[in-house]
Amino acid sequence: MNVIASSPAPSHFRRVSGIAAIVAMMTPALAGAAASSPLSGKEVVDAVCFACHGAGTKGAPKIGDQKAWAKRTSQGLSSLTEHALKGIREMPSHGGNPSLSDLEIQRAIVYMVNQSGGKWTDPIDRKAPPAERTGEQVVKAQCFKCHQDGKGGAPKIGDRNAWIPRLKNGLDVTVQSAIKGHGGMPARGGLPNLTDREVRNAIIYMFRGGDPGK
Repeated sequence: MNVIASSPAPSHFRRVSGIAAIVAMMTPALAGAAASSPLSGKEVVDAVCFACHGAGTKGAPKIGDQKAWAKRTSQGLSSLTEHALKGIREMPSHGGNPSLSDLEIQRAIVYMVNQSGGKWTDPIDRKAPPAERTGEQVVKAQCFKCHQDGKGGAPKIGDRNAWIPRLKNGLDVTVQSAIKGHGGMPARGGLPNLTDREVRNAIIYMFRGGDPGK
């Protein structure tokens, strides 16, 4: 089925028509959900960490104090997580709550860092990853900022004349370009936690202009 035009067209248009036909048949898959989800960073902080980090008692860096957290954040998440798991100075291991998982500790650290001027990405549960985001969800959350109006030369959503040259070498090549970053677009469109499939979903959505029938 030629999803771009029914009348005869130049060879590069016919080639991309095949791509579009494949694209039209693709549907996002949902990852399995865990029976019980780990606590969020905020939940851990409110229940455990706030007792000391809320007021900065016992030498704990106070939540919201950028200067106090600056030296900690420079060490990176792995180092801070190791300190929290083992305990450091007056802080007991696992923040005094041994039932907290490594992931929950990490999420608590990221939450406090981000409440103190940081911009860290919240770690996900590798054993029960979140449901894959649809192309529409990804585009509306991030891509539309440039692709809606063609900012910085970005191909507009649904503008097939602009998208066809970018797809001439195949969809996979375009996806890899988006993953690595291209021109003025940062890697993964500026959302480092996007999966490869979510990047693909977003490109398909923008090529089709959001209309699943095209």
